Formats: sequence, structure tokens, C-alpha cells
Amino acid sequence: MKKIAIVQSNYIPWKGYFDMIAAVDEFILYDEMQYTRRDWRNRNQIKTPQGVQWLTVPVKVKGKYHQSIRETEIDGTDWALSHWKSLAQNYRRAPFFDEIAAILEPLYMERTYTRLSELNEALIQVVCDYLGITTRISHSWDYNLIEGKTERLADLTEQAGGTEYISGPAAKDYIEERFFSDRGIRLTWFDYAGYPEYPQLWGEFAPGVTILDLLFNCGKEAPRFMRYVRHGD
Repeated sequence: MKKIAIVQSNYIPWKGYFDMIAAVDEFILYDEMQYTRRDWRNRNQIKTPQGVQWLTVPVKVKGKYHQSIRETEIDGTDWALSHWKSLAQNYRRAPFFDEIAAILEPLYMERTYTRLSELNEALIQVVCDYLGITTRISHSWDYNLIEGKTERLADLTEQAGGTEYISGPAAKDYIEERFFSDRGIRLTWFDYAGYPEYPQLWGEFAPGVTILDLLFNCGKEAPRFMRYVRHGD
């Protein structure tokens, strides 16, 4: 049995994204997909005393955005210092700020990125390493891509040796299960409901913010508030 998920890279994703990574044997970053504006590809939310705030990575877009996520270039470098200052300002009182800053700050302050995919993957990988997630992370361009929305996903899963494809619930609107069943692949829907609350700074609990919020507040105890990430003990 081999479980596969195929998902676009996101900027510092929320905890559910990492739970999906932990739930599968291979997680394929699907950055051949078209870049979409006002989406999770280049932005995410943090918690502040003034409420939830967006951190957005500026990108270069062409025409009517006929470009893949993989092709999308980051516009400038000033954003990195700005994002790190926002994180430090709003989480410096969090119990595990220093511990997480030690692994995170170098990615903002000591590295430069030209493409969005490169940045997203670097941040996803450092979080996986911290949480002990050992799932193989690969790329859609490691495989041959055929035409057809569902056909391509089923074919990618088959190429990767997958026997089960795990999909986010939003894809129910377009996925045709027969393309998986025809290949003998089981289709499973990932459930993001029912996550427990964890200690947060700044008032009312906000469930959908970046996983960095959970890490700053809970450190190595973060898996206690997730489903598929194993706790160290």
C-alpha cells in the first residue's frame, strides 16, 4: 500500500496541510498548475493584537496570469525582512519563539529566492523536519503529465506507485472517481474538521492561520493538536 497526495505548494501553510503530508507516503508538489491570485500560493495569515493579518510574497505576473506556479518569480527581496519583522513582532512573546526562530530566521534573512515554488518548498521542508515528518516530497515535473484534470492526477498516482490517492475535500466538485477505480486506485477524502484548539496569543482562537502560529506557541507539543504527525514521546 502506498498513499499519494498531489497538492500545489503554499506559502507557510496551515496545520492541515502538514497533516496531509504526514498522512501519505509521497507528497507531490503540483506546481505545474496555473498560478492563481488572491490564493494561498504566495500568502498566508498570522495572528496579531489587531486580529488576523496577511503576509503576502510579491510576485511577477504576466498578462492574465497564464503562468504556472513553478514559473512564478518573486518580485524583489524587501518582503523577506518585512515578513520576518512581522513574525518577530507578533510572536516574540510566544513560549517557543526563540526555538522556532533559530530554524526559521535563516530562511528569511540569509537566503534569497527567485521563484515562489523554491521559497514555498524550503519553508515546507523546514517545518516537516522540525515536526519529524519523513514523507517523501517530490514534484509533478518528476513525472510525465498527461491531459485531463482527473486523468492526470490518477496517472500521476499510478506512476508514483500509489494504491491510494488522498484528496482535499474541495476537489469533490471536479474529481471523477472512475479514473482512479479504473486503475485500481482507492480515492480517499481528507477530513479537516474537528481540530482541537491550542494556546494562542491575542484573544479569540483563529483556526486557519499558518502553522507557524502553532509552532511558536506549542513547539514540540504541536503534534498533540494535529492528527497524523506523531508526537515525539
